[in-house]
Amino acid sequence: MVTTAHQSTAHHSTARAELGKFLKARRARLSPGDFGMPPGSRRRTPGLRREEVALLAGVGVTWYTWLEQGRQINASTQVLDAVAHTLRLDRAEREHLYRLAEATPLRAEGSRLAVPDSIREILTSLDPLPASLTNSRFDILLSNDASEELFWEWHTMPCVHKNSLWCVATEPTARGKLPEYEEHLRYLVARLRSAYSRHVGDPDWEEDIRRLASLSREFSDLWARHEVADVEPRTLTYLHPQAGPLSIAISELEVPAMPEARIVVYTPQDPDTRARLPLTRRAAVPADAAPSAAVAS
Repeated sequence: MVTTAHQSTAHHSTARAELGKFLKARRARLSPGDFGMPPGSRRRTPGLRREEVALLAGVGVTWYTWLEQGRQINASTQVLDAVAHTLRLDRAEREHLYRLAEATPLRAEGSRLAVPDSIREILTSLDPLPASLTNSRFDILLSNDASEELFWEWHTMPCVHKNSLWCVATEPTARGKLPEYEEHLRYLVARLRSAYSRHVGDPDWEEDIRRLASLSREFSDLWARHEVADVEPRTLTYLHPQAGPLSIAISELEVPAMPEARIVVYTPQDPDTRARLPLTRRAAVPADAAPSAAVAS
């Protein structure tokens, strides 16, 4: 199927219009009293006013008004999360918000392919080493328990990306978790640029890149450099909230049965990291700790 520019523009407009209706319906459920605010006078309709949502979320009134009006404006994940928190959205509603605001990757058909049982068994057998299966666009196709638990507190907001690059580029706290953040993000973008050469003109890829560039200025600037990189062994320092700094070697293994897919394995680089890696498992975390979604690079 050929996706024309007209069809793409129509889709964006429809999604933005739906986003506006959704936000309006969600703020209608709330009242100033829910936030300890006086009701005010001349309130013709129930619910919060646009300016009240903007004030509570810490965003500009004009910007929020344009968002509800369906205008084509950039909305970072941080700002969307502030709006979601103000409107008291649950997980399903937040994911709906992010999708309508185009703050998630477009799920290509290739990312929905069934993972062979043999690959699933390999990932499971690698535990306690964290391992995941990714494609050339960094979609997380499958992870073992050790990988899920290593990164389960990665996000300050619900993870709807399931994509390593998106999680690094759009998570507000990522820079504080990765001491080599700039170098690592630059490498990921260069890897994506290399893979892009096999998908130039692919509507899914083009739309994904457009979305991410609109959300992350850093990604946009790096993408404009046209740097390319091949797969290479590397070491990543990850500041885990319970285990502390972990020095992890990253190895990628090709999967002949799945073109462009790789098994990514995280191996302790030193004895200290190996000794503290068990602290990343959920059984080692206090029961009252609230988990976040598990995705990282």
